[in-house]
Amino acid sequence: MRLHPYFHAFAHGGDHRRPDGMGPYGLFRRHGRPGGRPRMFEQGDLRFVVLKLISEKPSHGYEIIKAIEDRLGGAYAPSPGVIYPTLTLLEEMGAIRVQETDGPRKLYAITPEGEESLRQNQATVEAIFGRMADVSARHGGGPAPQIVRAMENLRTALRLRLSRGPLSAEQSADIANALDAAAKAVEAS
Repeated sequence: MRLHPYFHAFAHGGDHRRPDGMGPYGLFRRHGRPGGRPRMFEQGDLRFVVLKLISEKPSHGYEIIKAIEDRLGGAYAPSPGVIYPTLTLLEEMGAIRVQETDGPRKLYAITPEGEESLRQNQATVEAIFGRMADVSARHGGGPAPQIVRAMENLRTALRLRLSRGPLSAEQSADIANALDAAAKAVEAS
């Protein structure tokens, strides 16, 4: 599998930014974070994206992640660590509410306050979704959205497991074997 140049540079520690701080799709910004990972959205934009998607269809957190990934043509998939706090914030602001729960899964729906917020910020929301459409149109040929999501899931799982404390020799071997098996399966595809 061949990675898009942006993802290849990012995965291999290369400099993925342009001199103006924008990424290859014109939406990434460094925001004064030298050496840091670029952001897909400006401060506060993600709230509008999530709110707009929920206004179109009540959704679970995972569905919102998938919808953003799809709207960006696989160029970016937000992590659960970004989406779920945004959902909590929107709920605390009264812009969305939990419509129903199924175990730990919550189905979110927009409230009248959320609809009013979208109306008041319509130009901003349209601009954000316009930029997202541009990213999607320019991204053609990049890695499939499900591959980007799976890579993020693996990275998150590894980070969470390693943060729980030291691994035994057996645990380390099990994780290394699982990663080696996954690498072989990808190479064979």
